[in-house]
Amino acid sequence: MTDYGHEVELGIFPTPDAATPDRVLELAGLADVLGLDLVTVQDHPYQARHLDAWTLLSVIAARTTSVRVAPNVANLPLRPPAVLAQSVASLDLLSGGRVELGLGAGAFWDPIVAAGGPRLTPGESVDALEEAIAVLRASWSGEGAVRVEGRHHRVVGLHAGPVPAHRVGIWLGAYKPRMLRLTGRLADGWLPSMGYADPDALGEMNAVIDEAATGAGRAPEDVRRLYNVFPGRSGGSGLVGRPADWAEQLASLTLEHGMSTFVLGTDDPGVVQAWAHEVGPALRELVAAERERRASGGAVAAEHPVEAVETVAAHPDPPRARTVVVPTPDDGTRLTGALPWDEASRPRYPVGPGAEEQAGYSDAQLAGPRHLVDVHDHLRSELAQVRDVVDQVARGMLAVGDARSAVNAMTMRQNQWTLGAYCESYCRIVTGHHTLEDQAVFPHLRWTDPDAAPVIARLEEEHEVIHDVLDDVDRALVALVSEEPGALERLRHVVDLLTDALLSHLAYEERELLHPLARHGFH
Repeated sequence: MTDYGHEVELGIFPTPDAATPDRVLELAGLADVLGLDLVTVQDHPYQARHLDAWTLLSVIAARTTSVRVAPNVANLPLRPPAVLAQSVASLDLLSGGRVELGLGAGAFWDPIVAAGGPRLTPGESVDALEEAIAVLRASWSGEGAVRVEGRHHRVVGLHAGPVPAHRVGIWLGAYKPRMLRLTGRLADGWLPSMGYADPDALGEMNAVIDEAATGAGRAPEDVRRLYNVFPGRSGGSGLVGRPADWAEQLASLTLEHGMSTFVLGTDDPGVVQAWAHEVGPALRELVAAERERRASGGAVAAEHPVEAVETVAAHPDPPRARTVVVPTPDDGTRLTGALPWDEASRPRYPVGPGAEEQAGYSDAQLAGPRHLVDVHDHLRSELAQVRDVVDQVARGMLAVGDARSAVNAMTMRQNQWTLGAYCESYCRIVTGHHTLEDQAVFPHLRWTDPDAAPVIARLEEEHEVIHDVLDDVDRALVALVSEEPGALERLRHVVDLLTDALLSHLAYEERELLHPLARHGFH
């Protein structure tokens, strides 16, 4: 029973279905907005129904801002390690250090051979994996030439590089003793899946990894323990119950077996939201409380970790006064003097958002509208930062003037490009949020709550208007970088217009969707 002390992380494992490519991109965008740590996809290059893993991960990285991406796991027999090293390093550089590498020795040998790969025995596949790790690490060093003269991978004289933006973790999907020993000796992480390595097998498998790590002069905690988990399925293994029941199960896995990064296999946006907003906070609270008990010398915690987790859950903090969801008010301030739509013509939902009207909802029901407010607060905060950066550029331009030197002019140009990258990133976030609503949330609410249909129709119309304003922001940025006359004034005007439209829209949406979301959820 071991807790390696790693920080708890959460990720998702959506299906890279080529028939519905937008869906996996929307799930990845949702994970990013919700603050999850990781998006992973399986890699089966011979599977005609799947998108190519590296192409998909590249698009996900380009459309997100903070979530890390990784193959789960890369198919080494069809990904030559020298090429894989450059792919990983390049995407890590392009994404600002947000790439990790899940790696497997190979399986499903018939389709691998059909795709032109080798057929290896189990022993040969482990040998090939060890050689590949040597190629990867040497390539990422950026020093000298790569020289790995293996039986399966021979790379001699290749110039090392490029160097990734950060130290990329190599996580091995391992189950058999020899693979587990390789993980302990060389890997940064262990990435098994529930169903292949169920909870009752983790202790023995961890022990093999720990022994190999110690024998190689490493500490067991040098190997992060990740775990692919799945909602419970009839007749099979998985997390028991609904998301509200999962935190205690996962906390036991962290405290007993050191599993600290949990990657959830799901294609359901509602489950992803619960994973981020219900499971994650409860899981971290349980783990932190138990670690604190152990650090303070709690005998029960040290001897009976499962009972300790149950005790923490069974004796929560004293009941708090029940709160209601307060939609963000619109104070009527307008920077441009007019909105691109008539606010008076907006439909209203039959029930108001007041505290009295919310009295019949449980905290779980109110989690939906509360989450909407949280996402909108993020958008409002980011909008304030966009406005601040625009103001900084304006002050810099006024200070520089026409008489400044060429060096100062180049510095200002860099400031403009920084502004462009920031604004474009923000525009993508807003567009992704609206796309998720238009394609998932709104159709669900329209179907389940006819009273909400007029409001949803109006919100969709306003999305179109806001997207037009975002396009104007893009055009104004191009004009600014091109030094067109009056470009800064134009940019400030369209950012003011975006502020007016977006703040009005977000307040309206929170007010009118409070009850539909409480009654019917997101999906």
